[in-house]
Amino acid sequence: MPTTSRILDERAMARALARMASEIVERCQGSDDLMLVGIQRRGVELAQRLAELIQKHEGRAVPLGKLDITLYRDDLQSIGPRPVVGETSLPGDLDGQTVVIVDDVLYTGRTIRAALDELADFGRPRRIFLCVLVDRGGRELPIQADVVGTTVTTTQGDRVDVLVRERDGEDAANLVRA
Repeated sequence: MPTTSRILDERAMARALARMASEIVERCQGSDDLMLVGIQRRGVELAQRLAELIQKHEGRAVPLGKLDITLYRDDLQSIGPRPVVGETSLPGDLDGQTVVIVDDVLYTGRTIRAALDELADFGRPRRIFLCVLVDRGGRELPIQADVVGTTVTTTQGDRVDVLVRERDGEDAANLVRA
């Protein structure tokens, strides 16, 4: 029977996001030419919150986009004949921008590989950073996050569920052990 343990509660998640927003600004040496791009689904809400925190401290709005990587997945054939594809929208030209890809959980790296492939179809950013709320290890590809909210050790049968109030009614991250 699966057991669930809380990794982040609402307050811990808020603290992690505040720290992550500051780290993004530090790594990017300000917010000029900065664009945040959330991966559908919960990465979009996290990117929105990070953009709000950066705007609050930097005094300027940060362009915000979203990616649906469904058609770029390397396991697309296993999804079925009619995959549900969400919206991809970018706020402008990527060329010369510093793009921060935002996702909720980093595991195998395959979602991020798909996001990089999709971004390449829209332009050539000057630099790309990866920001994730939870890094659970278990990489299958040589991908690592530049900005991490928290790291948790998991096994293959485990799952990390991130909840955001906009979509789920609460903010939390849970580790579900098989």
